[in-house]
Amino acid sequence: MRKVLVCGAAFAATCVSAVTVPVGAHANTPAPTPSASAPSESPTGTPSGVPETGAPGGTGSPTASTAPTEENVPAGPGGEPDGTVTAQAVMVTPELPRFRTYAYGKAPAQKIDAYWRKPGPRATPRPAVLLLHGGYWLEGDKGGGWKYFARRLTDEGFVVLSANYRLAPKAQWPAQRDDALAALDFVKKHAPVWNVDPSRVAVMGSSAGGHLATQLGTLGTGTQQVRGVVALSPPNNPYLAFQDGAKPDAPFTQRKLRRAVVDLLHCVPGATAAPDCWTKLDDASTVTHVSPGDAPMLLMHATGDFVPVTQSTGLASALRGAGVQATVKTVEGDMHASDMLGDEGVYPTILAWLKKRLNP
Repeated sequence: MRKVLVCGAAFAATCVSAVTVPVGAHANTPAPTPSASAPSESPTGTPSGVPETGAPGGTGSPTASTAPTEENVPAGPGGEPDGTVTAQAVMVTPELPRFRTYAYGKAPAQKIDAYWRKPGPRATPRPAVLLLHGGYWLEGDKGGGWKYFARRLTDEGFVVLSANYRLAPKAQWPAQRDDALAALDFVKKHAPVWNVDPSRVAVMGSSAGGHLATQLGTLGTGTQQVRGVVALSPPNNPYLAFQDGAKPDAPFTQRKLRRAVVDLLHCVPGATAAPDCWTKLDDASTVTHVSPGDAPMLLMHATGDFVPVTQSTGLASALRGAGVQATVKTVEGDMHASDMLGDEGVYPTILAWLKKRLNP
């Protein structure tokens, strides 16, 4: 059973920030990598050869949190939600899904959380969403603020996987992208465990994780990896972020992002930079990988975001030039990345977009 509470839009952000929803315990002990044969469904829902290291989510009365309903979202051109804030926020409490943590590699950071609901006896395979956290490529965690969002998506029929990846400066580019690809491969290889359709997987990321998501959607032929990409405040062009952080009026967040680009690449872009620095910088810029057949994208920024919408408009133009659908949306406010999920128009926009792209 769900409990629904309606509150005013001005109160919505407070509702989100005040809630913590315990879903399950996280792993501390690395598990074997999925390098053996493909897994089979075990009685506990664990991939064969890949022991689960997490604990199931608890039971009892769920805690309320802010979430919008799609019918409250005004339509933009073509009848699609445009992310404008005009309606009331609705607090919805979906039931707890199943939850486990797995290792997709040998490094301590190479862990992935799975959220799914037990399929019925005749259930068809479900679409999946791989989540990638933000944190300047330097910090962050797969749990973070994603737990409630994952619960809502599983309530809509999705399986949700949230991955960690190795962080800079210890791990240099492209280690972060390599890990995102390895996590995606793990999801597809072990898809039967969670009743996932491996041909219907999208990737969603926030901030640095959004950058990794757009990389997965364009590397090679992006649709061979994922069916779609949702990115919140992605710094798709690290060199542009590096330049923005050098402006005299740059806020602390932009200056931190500038330093993070240096830590990610382990070099300082500039006239005296070594050639391999520019090679890595070009590789880290998503637009350089755009080609026909890439994955459709939904790119979102707030109007006061320290990662400006120009980080996505150039990428969207390149994608459209290659015949790939790309949508850029802005949300009013000073929010950044997953903070935008507190806006009542954002979740329905994302949900509608994912359902459209991941339908059979």
